[in-house]
Amino acid sequence: MRSFKKILSLSLIAFLMIGIFVSCSRKTDVRKIGLVLSTLNNPFFVSMKDGAEKKANELGYKLIVLDSQNDPVKERSNIEDLIQLNVEALLINPTDSDAVIKAIEVANQSNIPVITLDRQSNGGKITTHIASDNIKGGAMAGEFVLEKFGNQNINIVEIQGIPGASATRDRGNGFHSVLDDKSNVKFISSQAADFDRQKGLSVMENIIQGNKDIQVVFAHNDEMALGAAKAIRANNIDAVVIGFDGGDDALEAIESNEMQATVAQQPNLIGELGIQIADKIYNKESVDKEIAADLKIVTK
Repeated sequence: MRSFKKILSLSLIAFLMIGIFVSCSRKTDVRKIGLVLSTLNNPFFVSMKDGAEKKANELGYKLIVLDSQNDPVKERSNIEDLIQLNVEALLINPTDSDAVIKAIEVANQSNIPVITLDRQSNGGKITTHIASDNIKGGAMAGEFVLEKFGNQNINIVEIQGIPGASATRDRGNGFHSVLDDKSNVKFISSQAADFDRQKGLSVMENIIQGNKDIQVVFAHNDEMALGAAKAIRANNIDAVVIGFDGGDDALEAIESNEMQATVAQQPNLIGELGIQIADKIYNKESVDKEIAADLKIVTK
């Protein structure tokens, strides 16, 4: 009888130990989400990362952030690495809307939901795209120009983002949709500077060498606008510089009259929304195909 009780007692202890082990295993089974950013050498995407990290912590996810350094080859490698880690969802801010397609198709084959942020993909299966309305934002910049100059003759320089990126295409299309049919508006140069501040400076310097009669510079992001503004100041040109993003550096430049306006986005909100959508997908809730984040023109 004592032997039976002893066996029963040991069995009960073993059962309890197994229960504790299983419970602890569940607690350490952290759900993972992958975030692939085109670059972290840009305050806009750092803010997007910060927003995503904050929301992931709130919802109990481990967020793995990888930097593509504006290189489509590295981007694909990052996406494949995250697929191997069995993430619940992939948040991707593409380097290029065409180059990212093959990588997204690999994620599709692994049945991992893909959410694109800020820039679209031109192919592959995307569960949700989250971005500001870039066409509307470009149009807002164009309307700002008309409000400021009216019927005066306006020579405009447009500094474009990365060729092939949806944000480049949409911001440019929105801007041109407002201004192209105006007889007093002339685009004297439209050149790419890859969303980079130093390249924005170099491109603007080259443009100035050919023509200093410039009234407006519209850059597809704040980083390029800040670079262009530096070149404008160095050459004593009185031009209105308009950026796009609403980053802290641009807001400071507006306060000091180095820039006149920016179309302000909320990159931290885009990052937060990405995690919220990933959580809804994980919980098998329905999600919208496209989600727009608010925009506004910021001036001094």
